[in-house]
Amino acid sequence: MTIRRRPTINDVAAEVGVAASTVSRAFTVPGRVNPRTRQQILEAAERLGYVPNPAARAMGSGRTDTVALLVPDITNPFFSGIIKGAERAVGAAGKTLVLGDTEESPAVEARLLERLGPAVDGFVLAAPRLPDADVRRAATRNRVVLVNRVVPDVACVVADYESATRQVVDHLASLGHRELVFLAGPAESWSGAQRWAGLETAARARRMLATRLGPYAPTLDGGPAAAEAAIASGASAVVCHNDMLAIGVMRRLADRGVRVPEEVSVVGFDDIFGADFCHPPLTTLAERTQEAGAAAIEVLLHRSGTPTVIAPTELKIRASSGPAA
Repeated sequence: MTIRRRPTINDVAAEVGVAASTVSRAFTVPGRVNPRTRQQILEAAERLGYVPNPAARAMGSGRTDTVALLVPDITNPFFSGIIKGAERAVGAAGKTLVLGDTEESPAVEARLLERLGPAVDGFVLAAPRLPDADVRRAATRNRVVLVNRVVPDVACVVADYESATRQVVDHLASLGHRELVFLAGPAESWSGAQRWAGLETAARARRMLATRLGPYAPTLDGGPAAAEAAIASGASAVVCHNDMLAIGVMRRLADRGVRVPEEVSVVGFDDIFGADFCHPPLTTLAERTQEAGAAAIEVLLHRSGTPTVIAPTELKIRASSGPAA
């Protein structure tokens, strides 16, 4: 197959009989080009199939019409909802979305912010792992909106964790549980810290004992070690950092012959795709991730200042939680 050469700005200039710099101005600063000449340039570009280089356009306009979304783990189904919502909102705005995987690493996150900064109009950082000072520094160089993280003076979209954790504790208390263990995720996770703080406060109000264990990898592979710690604690209810960890925990409990929920109730966070397919189906706190991703893009593109958008949550009660043994 012969690959056709992509038309260049020089091809358009030759077609119209003007300088290449005039063609460039027709796309980047149209007010500085004679309207009739500009129309001829646009028609020639369409005939030839010429598409302006976004980087070249950015030199004149200061905008690339591109935004970046950075997530800690692209394989985690939780972030697929944020990605889908962001992609939908970016497409509706006529922009382009660039996706980056930070691999749960603050160093990788910082490197992507540095490399992509000049090429995008702004960033959405989903559950960023960078310290607050580094996030604020990034926000002085580019427009930044956070998802599942609060940093002073930076726009964000966050779940209503106070209501969320209270729903979890109220549900377990209604089933007769008097103690729970929280199997924590990464130490750098802001949302994990908020979940534990909310669980501890709600448990205290219910006169329940709450214990934090971990951190554990927020993946299926993190499940075995977390499950062993949960068994050793003797608690009748286990609340996991996220659904991936919860499903890994339930697999290990099954291997050990510990019945869920007859002997131990298990609750997750996120309501990822597949949470209702595992055995038993997982009780979990649903965050509206697609709406959060779309809201972050809306704030990035259309709202000034540093607003905080609170996203509602809903407890999905399934078969992994039951009466205390």
